[in-house]
Amino acid sequence: MQTLIIGLLFAAAAFYVGRLFWRAFFDKTQAGCAKGCGGACSTLDVDRLQRTIELAAARPDAEK
Repeated sequence: MQTLIIGLLFAAAAFYVGRLFWRAFFDKTQAGCAKGCGGACSTLDVDRLQRTIELAAARPDAEK
Protein backbone atom coordinates (compact mmCIF):
# COMPACT_ATOMS: atom_id res chain seq x y z
CA MET A 1 0.00 0.00 0.00
CA GLN A 2 2.83 2.41 0.87
CA THR A 3 4.58 1.63 -2.39
CA LEU A 4 1.43 2.50 -4.31
CA ILE A 5 1.12 5.89 -2.57
CA ILE A 6 4.78 6.71 -3.22
CA GLY A 7 4.40 5.63 -6.84
CA LEU A 8 1.36 7.88 -7.30
CA LEU A 9 3.16 10.84 -5.71
CA PHE A 10 6.17 10.27 -7.95
CA ALA A 11 3.97 10.03 -11.06
CA ALA A 12 2.16 13.26 -10.12
CA ALA A 13 5.46 15.09 -9.56
CA ALA A 14 6.88 13.80 -12.86
CA PHE A 15 3.73 14.93 -14.69
CA TYR A 16 3.95 18.39 -13.08
CA VAL A 17 7.61 18.88 -14.00
CA GLY A 18 7.02 17.54 -17.50
CA ARG A 19 4.12 19.91 -18.01
CA LEU A 20 6.23 22.90 -16.89
CA PHE A 21 8.99 21.83 -19.27
CA TRP A 22 6.56 21.41 -22.16
CA ARG A 23 4.92 24.80 -21.62
CA ALA A 24 8.27 26.56 -21.28
CA PHE A 25 9.72 25.25 -24.54
CA PHE A 26 6.98 24.01 -26.86
CA ASP A 27 3.57 25.51 -26.03
CA LYS A 28 3.23 28.81 -27.88
CA THR A 29 -0.42 29.45 -27.10
CA GLN A 30 0.46 31.56 -24.05
CA ALA A 31 2.50 34.76 -23.96
CA GLY A 32 5.72 32.87 -24.60
CA CYS A 33 6.61 31.97 -21.04
CA ALA A 34 5.68 29.21 -18.64
CA LYS A 35 3.74 31.54 -16.36
CA GLY A 36 0.98 32.01 -18.93
CA CYS A 37 -0.16 35.30 -17.45
CA GLY A 38 -0.47 36.98 -20.84
CA GLY A 39 1.71 39.88 -19.75
CA ALA A 40 4.05 41.77 -22.01
CA CYS A 41 7.23 40.65 -20.28
CA SER A 42 8.57 39.12 -23.48
CA THR A 43 8.21 42.28 -25.55
CA LEU A 44 10.97 44.86 -25.58
CA ASP A 45 10.50 48.41 -26.82
CA VAL A 46 13.96 49.23 -28.14
CA ASP A 47 13.13 52.83 -29.03
CA ARG A 48 11.84 53.58 -25.55
CA LEU A 49 14.90 51.96 -24.02
CA GLN A 50 17.20 54.05 -26.22
CA ARG A 51 15.38 57.27 -25.24
CA THR A 52 15.71 56.38 -21.57
CA ILE A 53 19.45 55.79 -21.95
CA GLU A 54 19.93 59.04 -23.85
CA LEU A 55 17.96 61.04 -21.26
CA ALA A 56 19.95 59.51 -18.42
CA ALA A 57 23.24 60.28 -20.18
CA ALA A 58 22.18 63.87 -20.92
CA ARG A 59 21.52 64.72 -17.27
CA PRO A 60 24.30 66.79 -15.72
CA ASP A 61 24.18 64.75 -12.51
CA ALA A 62 24.44 61.39 -14.34
CA GLU A 63 26.86 58.96 -12.70
CA LYS A 64 29.79 57.95 -14.83
